[in-house]
Amino acid sequence: MASLMVDFIISLDGYASADGWPGFWGMEGPEYLAWLDSEGEKQHTSLMGATTYRLMSGFAAQAPDDPGFAALNNMPKTVFSSTLQTPLTWQNTELVRGDAAEAVRDLKKNTAQPLRTLGSLSLCRSLFTAGLVDRFRLVVFPVITGATGQERIFDGLPDIRLDLIDSRTFDGRLQLLEYVPTVLDGPPAGNS
Repeated sequence: MASLMVDFIISLDGYASADGWPGFWGMEGPEYLAWLDSEGEKQHTSLMGATTYRLMSGFAAQAPDDPGFAALNNMPKTVFSSTLQTPLTWQNTELVRGDAAEAVRDLKKNTAQPLRTLGSLSLCRSLFTAGLVDRFRLVVFPVITGATGQERIFDGLPDIRLDLIDSRTFDGRLQLLEYVPTVLDGPPAGNS
């Protein structure tokens, strides 16, 4: 049975991106980039929605010789969309129509390859809500993008308790936090 990890890079104030800021908020360092390039980070199927697919496949097409995209090009990818049409142009990508949570539930049951999201906030929210997420990993970049931040990560998620299972610092400034999530029906009862 495959495990599913939701994987985000975020600003300290919880945004996925910010208007005018470069990728990785301009703070990626050699230790972090080496970790991203490690074999353990490439052994999974990437799950994404149509918006992320359009963005990332466009980047990959513009930089076919970039080593980071070469690994992503070769990786199996599944995109969930009702608007994209086959054939998809990005190699090793399967298009799934219909309910993403049901499709991921089937993938988890019928494959051994780990599953990991790539961006795709709406998809991630639906997977959390369906209780399908086994691991939740954040890399927190030490920037606050209050004036320019876009795509708040945590808005729209259910209440979730997080149990920390791993943490790490990259380049003396980026914080990796990995959790096992438990979706709650609501706030836990206080001690009486």
